[in-house]
Amino acid sequence: MGSIFKNIKGDRLIWAIVALLAILSFLPIYSTAKGANTFSSFVTHFVHLALGFSIMYGIHKIPYRYFRGLSLVMIPVVLVLLVITIFQGEVRDGAAASRWITVPIVNKSFQPSALASVVLLIYVARYLSKMKEEVITFKSSLLPLWLPMFLVLGLILPFNFSTAAIIFSMALVLMYFGGYPLKYLGAISGIGLLGLCLFVAVAKNTDGALHVKVNTWENRIKSHFSGEEETGSQIEKAKIAIASGMVNGVGPGKSIQKNFLSQSESDFIFAIIVEEYGFIGGFIVMLLYLWLLFRVVIVAQKADTIFGKLLVLSVGIPIVFQALVNMGVSVGLFPVTGQTLPLISWGGSSIWMTCLAIGVILSVSAKREEIKEQEIREDNPLEILSETI
Repeated sequence: MGSIFKNIKGDRLIWAIVALLAILSFLPIYSTAKGANTFSSFVTHFVHLALGFSIMYGIHKIPYRYFRGLSLVMIPVVLVLLVITIFQGEVRDGAAASRWITVPIVNKSFQPSALASVVLLIYVARYLSKMKEEVITFKSSLLPLWLPMFLVLGLILPFNFSTAAIIFSMALVLMYFGGYPLKYLGAISGIGLLGLCLFVAVAKNTDGALHVKVNTWENRIKSHFSGEEETGSQIEKAKIAIASGMVNGVGPGKSIQKNFLSQSESDFIFAIIVEEYGFIGGFIVMLLYLWLLFRVVIVAQKADTIFGKLLVLSVGIPIVFQALVNMGVSVGLFPVTGQTLPLISWGGSSIWMTCLAIGVILSVSAKREEIKEQEIREDNPLEILSETI
């Protein structure tokens, strides 16, 4: 056991937070499992987390400078995966649902948009760090920055609006921190909004799955802002679950609304957590994500290069933002988005990509530790001599 902890590098508090979130996920997942597959779902979730932690461990051992080149290589790979996903996709309830790709041999589904989110934001961090000492113009950044971004977002948008919106928003935030000119960010935001409106207009004037998908978005947004949720809607059931939890909750496994919420194990798992563990349980979960954000900021601040700082922000902030969106949907602050609660919700792709992102953060943190250890050794020549002997 000691050798395992000795090989774990990076921010120990981040390791602890991630482990706590993973541990806290087991009871809600077990509680929300449907039918006779309760134990099977529990075991599958354990396997997803075990593989996720293996990914995190492996990634955090890679010197973070290599992620600069890997992001450049992975952009074409992500584009190919997204195109394959569109053609291999399926239609559910008449709506386009091309989000998953079946991995050969293991015959498991994987969501390429989750990988695209991590890769694209690392690519943005790479570009901004590379151009830090140069004057950035819209024209010079059009091909190397905006073309890959809009290609990726354009392939995700028709089937997963919320993910595309989150990636675009996080990219704009990262560019702001990276010193990209504000006047160009405003122009790009306008172009993005115009592109979205054009897509919606085309989809609404055509027949087929995309038309149904856009109508679903429209109905969700209208019902949210009008404050008139349909009786028996998922949001209403989530609010009932939260109200039932009160301060202490109804107890582990005793949720009633898990039987009526269709996505109780993923999109609305926070509502089930509050119902079973009350305000106290929900507050602890939220506090862990905010603590993770605090540690991400600390690691970014202490990173030894501009790329390291931007890299940590690029993969760290979206995790916490996604968690806040998921919780916000459950309490009625946002329309239904389909975003999972990182490390807690059911789903392999979400867990694996979250662990990959955390591994990147730990890689940056590990480099800082390595520098500090080197400085200590340089200040203490006797320690170097004793190691040599």
